[in-house]
Amino acid sequence: MTQESLTEKLAKHLTLRVDEATRTRARLHLLDWLGCVAGARESKVAALLAKSHICPVETSSWLGNVLEMDDIHRTAILHPGPVIWQPVIDAAEDAGVSMDKALDSAVRGYEAMVAVGSTFDAHHYAHYHPTATAGAFGAAAAVVSIHSLKPNQLLDALGNAGSTTGGLWQMRHEAVMTKQFHTATAAQNGYFAAFMARSGITGPRMILEGPQGLYAATCRSPKPMEYPKRWRIWDVSFKPWGACRHAHPAIDAALELQALLGKLDGEILVETYSDAITFCDNLNPKTVHQAKFSLQHAIAVVAVSGAPTLADFEPAMINKLAKQRAKVTLRECKDISARYPEHYGARVTCNKQVVEMIDTLGDPERPMSEAQVIDKARALMAWGGLSKKQADKAVKLALEGDDPAAIYKMLGKWLG
Repeated sequence: MTQESLTEKLAKHLTLRVDEATRTRARLHLLDWLGCVAGARESKVAALLAKSHICPVETSSWLGNVLEMDDIHRTAILHPGPVIWQPVIDAAEDAGVSMDKALDSAVRGYEAMVAVGSTFDAHHYAHYHPTATAGAFGAAAAVVSIHSLKPNQLLDALGNAGSTTGGLWQMRHEAVMTKQFHTATAAQNGYFAAFMARSGITGPRMILEGPQGLYAATCRSPKPMEYPKRWRIWDVSFKPWGACRHAHPAIDAALELQALLGKLDGEILVETYSDAITFCDNLNPKTVHQAKFSLQHAIAVVAVSGAPTLADFEPAMINKLAKQRAKVTLRECKDISARYPEHYGARVTCNKQVVEMIDTLGDPERPMSEAQVIDKARALMAWGGLSKKQADKAVKLALEGDDPAAIYKMLGKWLG
C-alpha cells in the first residue's frame, strides 16, 4: 500500500465543517484585508499597477501588504490575508456562490497556508519568505473549495501550486516592491493550479516531503505537520500598528512604559528576540518601508508621539526623529528568543523602569476587539481616500453581507 503523503493528510483535514463562529471570525479578517487594500489605494505600487493591464480586482492581491498592517500567524511567520482573499472573492464571483461558501473556502485557505508554513524551519525562514512559499498552497485550497472539486483535484492543485513555490528574502536588502510581487504571485499560482485541476491537470502528491520536494530544497529539519481540531484562522493575529510585526512587541512595551513614566526621556534599551533584530535593526532608515522595519524608529515614534500612526513612518517623521532614534539601543535577550515564535516579546527600559511584553496586541492572548478591528479598517480606508459612506458600505458588506459579488464590484470601483 502506498504511503499517504502529507498533502493527502492535509486534504482530509480540510474537509472538516466550518462552524458559524469561525465564519464570523473570517468576516473580521475579510474586513481587515479590505482595510489594508483600501489604505494602499494611493501608494506608488497602486499607481504603477493602474498603468498595467491587470484586472483592477486582481491588483488587490498586490495591495494588502503595502502598509505592513496585514494579519499574521506567529509560528508560521506568514501573512494569510493578502494571499487568500483576492482569489476567494474572484472565484466566488465567477462561480456565483454564497458568502457562507466563500467564507468556508477562505477558512480552508488560511488552514492550508498556515499548516504548510508551520512546518518550515529556521533555515527556511533565513532565506525564504514564508508568505510566498506557503501562500500558493492556501490559495489553491481556497479556490478548490469554492468550486467543490473532488479530493484528487485538490491534491493535484496543491501539488502543482507547491511546485511553483518560491520567494527569496533578498528583497529585504533593496528598495523594491518584491514583497507585493510575492503575495500576488502566490495568490495567482494557487488560483491557476486550482483552475487547471478542474480540467484534469495532475500534480505531485509528495511535493512537500519527496526527494526533490519543497523540504529537500529549502529546509534542514522540517517540523511535523499538525491537524488541530480548531481552525487555525483563530490563531491568526491582527496588527494594530503600521510596522513590521517584529517591531510590535517593543512598541507595546514602550507605550506601557510611557504611560508609567509620563514620557520616555533619555536613553532607551530594547531587548527582544533575535529575528526582531535581524529584520528591524535600522538606525537610519531612508524610506517609508525602511522606517517600518526599524525598531529604533518605532520606539522613537512612541517617545515623541505616542501610539504610532501611518503618518509617523512617512518622510517628514523619518527626518524629524533622527536624534531620538540615536537614543535607542537594541539587544537580543535569550529568554525572549527562547519563547519565539510562539510568543513575540520585548523588554523596554528607560530611566531604570522596565516593562516586558510576553505577547503582542492583536495576538490570541491579547486580542483586538471587534470594535478595534473595525476602527482600524475605517482608519485605513480614510488613509486611502475613501469617504465615510464608502467605509460604512465596506464594513457592512464584510460583516453582514451575503453576496461576494458585491465585494468584487466594490473592489473594482475602488481600484478601477
